[in-house]
Amino acid sequence: MKFTRNGAAIGALALALSNPVAAKPAEGSGVAWEITEGLTTEIGQRLAGSDREAAARDWAVARLKALGFSNIRVEPFTFPGWVRGAEHARLTAPYPHNLAITALGYSAPTPAGGLTGELVYFASLDALKAAPKGSLNGKIAFIDHAMVAAQDGSGYGPYGQARRQGPMIAAAKGAAAVVIRSIGTDLHRNPHTGATGWSDGANPIPAGAVSNPDADLIARIAAHKDRKPMMLSLTLEGRSVGPLPSGNVIAELPGRDPSLPPVLVACHLDSWDLGTGAIDDAAGCGIVTDAALAAQRGGKPLRTIRVLWAGAEEVGVFGGAAYAAAHANEPHAAALESDFGADRVWRVGFDFAAANAPLADRIAAALAPYGIVRKAAKAGGGADIGAISRAQKLAVIDLDQDGTRYFDLHHTPDDTLDKVDPAQLAQNAAVWSEVLKIVANEPGPISGAVN
Repeated sequence: MKFTRNGAAIGALALALSNPVAAKPAEGSGVAWEITEGLTTEIGQRLAGSDREAAARDWAVARLKALGFSNIRVEPFTFPGWVRGAEHARLTAPYPHNLAITALGYSAPTPAGGLTGELVYFASLDALKAAPKGSLNGKIAFIDHAMVAAQDGSGYGPYGQARRQGPMIAAAKGAAAVVIRSIGTDLHRNPHTGATGWSDGANPIPAGAVSNPDADLIARIAAHKDRKPMMLSLTLEGRSVGPLPSGNVIAELPGRDPSLPPVLVACHLDSWDLGTGAIDDAAGCGIVTDAALAAQRGGKPLRTIRVLWAGAEEVGVFGGAAYAAAHANEPHAAALESDFGADRVWRVGFDFAAANAPLADRIAAALAPYGIVRKAAKAGGGADIGAISRAQKLAVIDLDQDGTRYFDLHHTPDDTLDKVDPAQLAQNAAVWSEVLKIVANEPGPISGAVN
């Protein structure tokens, strides 16, 4: 579904006309929208460790208190920080072009005044891996790839390695800097940011991503019959800094039986700084919070529902790790996370112990009227529930959202509220509330599969 400036209203109408079941109204769906709108409007971008992420924590505490949650607290932690600086790129030869570029998180800065070097084209990450050591001394590597849109977002894992591993591999080959095609599926001149990684002992180099149209330009020049060398002038002033503060916001809706382990639902509060973090992940916080409240209507469930709005996810899932460390000795029953935008849930998956197969069957049956199918693969969970789920072998439920357009917007300046379709957001809240009503009222033991 493509969206115009009035895309939210158009999308809601189209969804209602084409699939009335998918557009089924949600109990309290206004809360999901209010949280998404409030975070993007009153707070905006929420780069981990920034004053805006801190303001978002204060906002979250006040909002959750007003909604009637209990045991609301911020659990602070620190993490290795990174701050953005000026960023410019210009192809100076063989043809002059200004490029739309953004630094990757944990990029090293270019020298004062920037750097200029030959831009060496690699059609894939594997092609870069095959380059001889030292062959890129003083040069700038460009890594291309061919990510395409998919409903399940399956391309992000393999093609995302160009961002996660590519800079470190280029540095090991002697590169002075690295530029990648953005990890995204759009045709807009918006670069996609995101974190890269450096192993212990690695020498970080400047690392950036250009928009897909600019990557197409570089690829065409590289394939040109004249094969003239490309030269790039690059300035990326983002840099790593000492430990910065972040924190997890936690709140609960107590159940009738406090002896039963709680159900954990999670999102992340921070965002990248190019947009306002609407789909990634204000919408997720709106969905899980709305659903937790809706699950209380008609009677308090047996189990406590705990909401985790995690901090510093984008730069390394530090909030999820901090939560797992802080709550290692506290039993949990099941965990769910919303961190894949705001488009409709289309599939459900489980990682349950064999004894909980009937519970999974009940959930799948309750979601069938929404047109939601069951996947054969084991649920993978989400980034912020990953550490605690693995440590305690929790039951995990995936509520897979339609990711067809997610990577058009992910980590770009276009991650803004107008991209959120209210009808699809409401469908998410409704589906989540159906699941929580069942899980939070399960009296018996709930756990994940042993293997």
